[in-house]
Amino acid sequence: MKNPIKKTAEKVVEKAYEKSPESLKEKARDKLKEKATEKMEDKVYGNAEEAKEKVQDVLLSVREKLGNVKKAGKSLQNSLSTSTGKGKLKSYQDIKGVQHIKSTSEIKGASNIKSSAKIKKISS
Repeated sequence: MKNPIKKTAEKVVEKAYEKSPESLKEKARDKLKEKATEKMEDKVYGNAEEAKEKVQDVLLSVREKLGNVKKAGKSLQNSLSTSTGKGKLKSYQDIKGVQHIKSTSEIKGASNIKSSAKIKKISS
């Protein structure tokens, strides 16, 4: 809702514009275009500066995060390389082959199972 003073001012300006000669109308249009372009330029440049700052902030945060990921990767590599023996990966040479499978002659039979008399008693 517009202020009544603004409404009357707009009406006065419109009437004055209608009754003014063409040369003044042209000057008024030119001035209006100049002001509009100036305001648009200021707005566009302001938004561009804000966008540039935001992009820089985002890029800096991404850079920091990538640095943290790089450090974490290095520490993981160090911990994996220093843990010898534990979790050591086997090569293809360490995997047992067909020749390591027991044959039927190597499997213990019922005569090789210890009886209750042969098991040592726990002395208390």
